[in-house]
Amino acid sequence: MDELTTLAPELAAFKAAAEQGHITRAAAELGIPQSTMSRRIKTLERVLGQALVQPHGRGMALTPAGRSLLPGLSRVLDDLDREFARLRGEADPESGLVRFGFPLTVGPRSTPALLAGFYAEAPRVRLILHQGHGGAMLDEVRDGRLDLAIVTPPPDDLDVVPLGYQYLQLNVGARHRLAKRRSVRIAELADEAFIAGPTTYSVRRLADQWCLAAGFRPRIIFEGSEIETLRALVAQGLGVALLPPAELRHEGLVEIPLAGGTYRRQIALVCADPATLSPAALRLRAYLADRRDQIGVAPRGKG
Repeated sequence: MDELTTLAPELAAFKAAAEQGHITRAAAELGIPQSTMSRRIKTLERVLGQALVQPHGRGMALTPAGRSLLPGLSRVLDDLDREFARLRGEADPESGLVRFGFPLTVGPRSTPALLAGFYAEAPRVRLILHQGHGGAMLDEVRDGRLDLAIVTPPPDDLDVVPLGYQYLQLNVGARHRLAKRRSVRIAELADEAFIAGPTTYSVRRLADQWCLAAGFRPRIIFEGSEIETLRALVAQGLGVALLPPAELRHEGLVEIPLAGGTYRRQIALVCADPATLSPAALRLRAYLADRRDQIGVAPRGKG
C-alpha cells in the first residue's frame, strides 16, 4: 500500500503511455511535460527492476513485464476513478446521497410529507431511509452509517437541532370505561392492563417513569416493537397504552390527553458533526430545521 501511494503518479503515467502507445500523446493526456512523463516511467521501471516499455517505430510498445502489469493496474485505477466519481457525486448538493433515519412514531405521515417537499426542491438528491428506535439510530449516527437522524430524546454527545415535542396521550378502545373522558390522570390507570413497546424505547421508559411517579408499576400484557400494531391491539380492547399522537387513524381507537403534568418528549435532528456532512446532507438538515414546527406534534383531543 505504501508503494501504491508513493508511486501513484508513475502508475498513472505508465497506464496512459500503454493505452496511447506514445509518450508524447500520453504526456498531453495527463497535462505534463514529456520529460516528466519519461522520468515517471523510468522511476517505475527502477522500482520494479524490469523494463516496462520499449521503442517501437515512432511510438512505443510494452515489454512482456509491461503487458503483465497493465491488466491488473488498469482494473485498480479504473475502480479508483469510479469511486472518486461516486464520491464527487455524493458531494454535489444537487445530486448527492444522504443516509437519513427517523423513528417509527413520526414515520407514517409527517416525515414522508416533509421528504416529499424536499424532493420537490432537490429531485436529484438520493435518500437512503432507515426507521428504527432512537437508541439504535444514535449508534448508527455515531459510527457513520447515518448522516442525519430524527431522534427522541436528543443525546449529549452529538450535534442537535431541536425540532419540537411529542405529547404522549392515553390510548384506549372505543368501549373502554374512560373513552368518553376529556382528560385522564395517570394515577387513574393503576388497575389497567398496559400494551407497550420494549424497554429500549424512550416512550416505554417515560411511561414507566410516569406510572411509578403516580404510585404504581404498569402491568404489561402485550409488548411489541411496532407502534401501529400496539395501537391496533388497544383498538381491540385488549389494554391501554401511553403513546405519542397517532398519525394513522385506527377504527375503534380513542386518544385522550393526560392531565396533571407535562407528559412530553423532545424531538431533535442529530448528526455527528455538521462540518463532516456532505452538501446534500447539509441541505436536508437546513430544510428540516426550517420546518421544525411540522415535526413536533402538539397535544390534541380524542380521535
